[in-house]
Amino acid sequence: MALIPQSIAQTIIDPFAYADGDRVDEAFRWLRVEAPLAQAQPEGFDPFWVVTRHADIQAVERQNELFHNGDRSTVLTTIEGDRQVRAMMGGSPHLVRSLVQMDNPDHRAYRMLTQGAFAPQSLRRLEARIREIARGFVDRMCDMGGRCDFARDVAFLYPLHVIMELIGVPESDEGRMLKLTQELFGSADPDLNRSGARVADEKEGVDTIQSVVIDFMTYFNAMTEDRRANPREDLASLIANGSIEGQPLGHLEAMGYYIIAATAGHDTTSSTTAGALWALAERPELWKRLQADPSLVGGLIEESIRWVTPVKHFMRTATEDTELAGRNIAKGDWLMLSYPSGNRDEAVFDAPFEFRPDRSPNRHVAFGYGAHVCLGQHLARMEMRILWEELLQRVATIELDGEPRRMAAAFVCGPKAVPIRFTLH
Repeated sequence: MALIPQSIAQTIIDPFAYADGDRVDEAFRWLRVEAPLAQAQPEGFDPFWVVTRHADIQAVERQNELFHNGDRSTVLTTIEGDRQVRAMMGGSPHLVRSLVQMDNPDHRAYRMLTQGAFAPQSLRRLEARIREIARGFVDRMCDMGGRCDFARDVAFLYPLHVIMELIGVPESDEGRMLKLTQELFGSADPDLNRSGARVADEKEGVDTIQSVVIDFMTYFNAMTEDRRANPREDLASLIANGSIEGQPLGHLEAMGYYIIAATAGHDTTSSTTAGALWALAERPELWKRLQADPSLVGGLIEESIRWVTPVKHFMRTATEDTELAGRNIAKGDWLMLSYPSGNRDEAVFDAPFEFRPDRSPNRHVAFGYGAHVCLGQHLARMEMRILWEELLQRVATIELDGEPRRMAAAFVCGPKAVPIRFTLH
């Protein structure tokens, strides 16, 4: 069995390596060449296979019966962290049970509940409203005197406002939702987590995440009661009054639906948008090209999704003995699908470490692949397209105005600060 060197294994699980960016990219580059499918055994973790190549990630994702989401934790966790969660959850490895943690038949049934709301034909009805929201944020940016933190002032807030309006969360609660999202995904980052310090031990980390999840559930429990009494045209009403095979959604499943919509429904789009502007501020010639040829915006969106890859991994569990890329995978083995590595795979992407808005084709795996492909991908693309269209019309030039910074997180990670200077047309 091929074992990954401990230094590499430690790097790919280190939240602060993802904050660095280059350090984790180098680790995955080494793995793609030297050990594209091998086992990591970092201290305190069960062994897991690290799937680094684009083709192997797709092979796992297309075989949903062979590689399950829900049998073990869907996010990399320590042995002690897993023990704590199972003790809290009556044996389940999941604090939250959303679409991400489900396998068929549950996954198919629960996904169908809201799939229509996120289909392109449904989203077209929202375009005018989304453009109005985007224009409002661009107006606000233009009033900032030529300097802002694009991540905090625009990228975090615009997709947040869109998804909260779709869910039915009032604008006055959006700050609370953003804070809870950052505390959940940024639980290892002292700037974002609840303690304001590095997490001291496993128990503190799990307890902190649990407290965030409880806060989400408390909020959405009250919303469920309201929407059952007073249904509206929003996602909250769909979830609160939805049924699976004639039965109301289970409590954990309903809460999981709300939480994934209220977190992943904006955070990944925010990260992609902030990361794209960071890349463009470092490459002013690309900003000029986009202004001269707005037809490149579609390519910019796909390249920025590939470039940032906000979701760094999901875990899968083999349901039987099998073979993958010439390796024998045993029933019960745990596999880490490394999306940033797949999106830098030299076998698929020419010059993968170059930011190229005209890259074509761009077969990135940032939204996942197969049955579990991101439910909100069409909304995310629409939000980004509209924002870029508005920005390119109004903003003449951009450049960095300080050092951008990424959050420290090994699961979902993106920029937390992108200070810029800009001029207007």
